[in-house]
Amino acid sequence: MPVFLNNRHPSMPPLSLALIQKRAELLLGLCGRAEAELSILLLDDLGMAALNEQYRHKTGPTNVLAFAMGEGQGADLSGNLLGDVVISLDTAAREAASEGIGLHRRVTILLVHGLLHLMGLDHERSATEARRMADREKQLLERLLAEERREKMINLAINVDHVATIRQARGGSEPDPVLAAGICELAGAGGIVVHLREDRRHIQDRDLFLLKQTVKTKLNLEMGAAEEIIAIALELKPDMVTLVPEKRKELTTEGGLNVAGQKKRLTEVIARMSKACIPVSLFVDPDSRQIRAASDVGATFVEIHTGRYSDAVGEKIREAEFNLIAEAAEEAFELGLRVNAGHGLNYQNTARVAALATIEELSIGHAIMARAIFVGLDQAVREMLALLPAR
Repeated sequence: MPVFLNNRHPSMPPLSLALIQKRAELLLGLCGRAEAELSILLLDDLGMAALNEQYRHKTGPTNVLAFAMGEGQGADLSGNLLGDVVISLDTAAREAASEGIGLHRRVTILLVHGLLHLMGLDHERSATEARRMADREKQLLERLLAEERREKMINLAINVDHVATIRQARGGSEPDPVLAAGICELAGAGGIVVHLREDRRHIQDRDLFLLKQTVKTKLNLEMGAAEEIIAIALELKPDMVTLVPEKRKELTTEGGLNVAGQKKRLTEVIARMSKACIPVSLFVDPDSRQIRAASDVGATFVEIHTGRYSDAVGEKIREAEFNLIAEAAEEAFELGLRVNAGHGLNYQNTARVAALATIEELSIGHAIMARAIFVGLDQAVREMLALLPAR
């Protein structure tokens, strides 16, 4: 399935060439042309305008051009050399902004359009052909997303704070969040999350240091940017920290961090963590301003707050909130951030978020611990894992 991807854009906008190449390979397979050779050329508007003038005798850039190895209705399209798809990233970026979608999605749409041209479809021949091509484009995009979901295994990180909450209610030693973390890992969890709060309402300092010694996957420390907690994180050196807003009276984290409003402070904290080789994630609402600010201050990850989606009442509101998450995740991905998501996710609403190709990890706690009361922790973890895209 040879796909030759050539980027000749002088200052390419944020785009994962690996993702575009992978999608092109999947598309060839979906079209029954797995062994065919396809070339993809990425240009700026200036380069595209030159090709448009030379081959179509039209002035200015267009979004996509397709040059088939065999041209015309009678051409032999069965050979292994399909041809070239040329995409202007400048035009694609403008169209993506106008349509309110990410650049990766817009480039993928143009790739599908160009590929269908190489396979003999042409929307300019007739209205019937245009409808046929539009239907085929929609079908291919849906099948591509489904194929990506089947191929991708998202990581599940489990928050064990609620185990500590039950323990602290009686002031004893049970249940033990360290033991709970071990059960979660044995059941297949890919990470453990704990939130060390300033008031120590659930997780205690001792828990943290025991977890550091026993967790075999990845230990993610959620924390506010208080000096006392920063000092503990620098001593502990977890696998990563996630900075979250923290209010003493809240039952749980109520919203995303206002990164744009405290850039100077967060830049300083992230620099200190980076010096200690601790990657930093910022817990943010699905808001473009906060995503861009997270990139500006030097975060490695963002964790998209999924609380409003999880709590949404009514299909229309839920759909709107999901779209915000999808758009924020893609924007973060395009800015070079790694993307996680979490808060309020449960056994009914997780699968859809897990299917987003740009998200690599979900953080879930309450729903799994609530389910564990009835079926046991091992089973609760396995049931959640079964909802995620298969390997």
